[in-house]
Amino acid sequence: MKHWIAFAGILLLGIAAVVVSEWRKADVPVGPAAVLYLVADTEQELTRLPVRFTRMSDQEEIGIGDELAAGYLPEPNRTANADTLEIEKYLKQVGARLAPHAHRQLPYKFHFLPDKSLINAFALPGGHVFVGAGLLSLMDSEDELAAVLGHEIEHIDHSHCAERVQREKALRRIPLGGWVALPVAVFEAGYSKDQELEADREGTRLAVESGYSANGAIRMFETFERLYEEHQARAKTPQQELSNVAFQTLEGYFRSHPLPSERIDQIRRLISSEHWAARPEHDLAVGYIFWTDRAKEALDARKYQLAEQLATRSLRVRSGQENALRVLAQAQFAQANFGAAASCYRKLLDLDQARVEIGDAYLYAQALAASDGSRAAGEFQRWEESLRGQRPRDLQVPMAGLSLLAGSPSLAKSVSAVATASVDDPGAADWLANLGWWYYRAGDYGTAQELLNNAVQLRPANSQITTELAWAQIENRKLADAMRTLAASDDSGDSPDRGMAKAVGFWQSGQPLAALSHFETAIARQPEWENERWVRALYSSRVVQSIQDMQAERLRRKRARTADQRSQAPSNRQRA
Repeated sequence: MKHWIAFAGILLLGIAAVVVSEWRKADVPVGPAAVLYLVADTEQELTRLPVRFTRMSDQEEIGIGDELAAGYLPEPNRTANADTLEIEKYLKQVGARLAPHAHRQLPYKFHFLPDKSLINAFALPGGHVFVGAGLLSLMDSEDELAAVLGHEIEHIDHSHCAERVQREKALRRIPLGGWVALPVAVFEAGYSKDQELEADREGTRLAVESGYSANGAIRMFETFERLYEEHQARAKTPQQELSNVAFQTLEGYFRSHPLPSERIDQIRRLISSEHWAARPEHDLAVGYIFWTDRAKEALDARKYQLAEQLATRSLRVRSGQENALRVLAQAQFAQANFGAAASCYRKLLDLDQARVEIGDAYLYAQALAASDGSRAAGEFQRWEESLRGQRPRDLQVPMAGLSLLAGSPSLAKSVSAVATASVDDPGAADWLANLGWWYYRAGDYGTAQELLNNAVQLRPANSQITTELAWAQIENRKLADAMRTLAASDDSGDSPDRGMAKAVGFWQSGQPLAALSHFETAIARQPEWENERWVRALYSSRVVQSIQDMQAERLRRKRARTADQRSQAPSNRQRA
């Protein structure tokens, strides 16, 4: 009898499962993912049963949401930077365009979280929607943002957030007024598969009703599909696309959301069934902020061409950005595109003539000199004459250096005399060092060594000045002195410039093994050293020749190793 009862129970469950599956018309691909979704959905439904029939009022939901939001928002007296304020304002504008089309007319509020590792968005009950910087940085259009905001609005609109709060209250036994203790992960985590797909559908519908293209949702999910494939492939260097922290965030996102491919298929079917006409997508008005950030990251990673492309794209949308112009100038200079770099530095300096950045002025002079040393002094002087008000005293040094390159040493001698006589002046060491390097660039290595040696006496611990002195000593054939200078205050944090100075010094001293070791390290950290045009514009012909010789020797040794390995291969097979 017991066996028959058990059998009848199993049979009834099977029939119920068939009925439910036919009623839901779920579109799940065959495979283990379907089983996982079944388990997740079952657990979700079991936890929701006690609260489904006791839905809270809108006012109660709004109050809880406001209390929760207070724990995630910045302190009222904390001033955000200009970019954060602009992005926050933009989110509110796009959100305000979507919110009136929601079924429940709640006080929807939209917030930006400037966390680059947060590749997610989440909603709180009552109307608060948060978007992370990491997610925004992946977008190219306002329509993608509208799809994301629409998705989160629908989690609120369909009471998914409210039910999540009620469930957490029951599970955690949260006392009255204790909502702020709920961690953000509770809301960042996905909902059931049905709820996520419902938010996708209704969020896209909301965006379309607000005038956006449904393709925004598809393109957003296509981005997630690409990242999902990278995540599944376990790339050896995920930093190429995202930081490790961001990758960990994505791992949690993919565990708690439907597969991107399934979400894309659903939206395509929705577009077809609703007969939505194709619409042009809107530009992401704040995209330039993220493109500039990515350009800076590419520059730091020595990916100069990518940095130039991203900075140019950013400036095309919003010209006159100080950070983007500086990144663009540095990327162009690193690629030996000195004329373009000089033009970029000039634009940067013209942004605010009343507040000249001396560092940018020095780099402008360096770019002019590398581009055309004979005309550089005239170009720099014309810029100086365009300045309003009193000119900064420090501009005398680059002007003197450029005049020196043009064959007029009088100003350089005058500035040198003033700097040498002003050793008590805190800026004297910088003047002497900078002027010494201009003499190096002009080929007067004796004067360069003298001035740089004086600068080292004033700043003995300055690695940049000691490295420049070593370069001058190498040109004066004081190789032992140069190696002692480079060994002084030596540490594992050598700059690429210092490392290459050691490589050239060892090479010219007849120590090829040590030279090649430092050479490999220097070019790995600063690929400009393999660009002959860049080296020739900034260093002596002896340095150019030494680098060419080391490159040839490195290639010769590599070929010899390859030939040796090939010659040993047959004998190894014979022994086998």
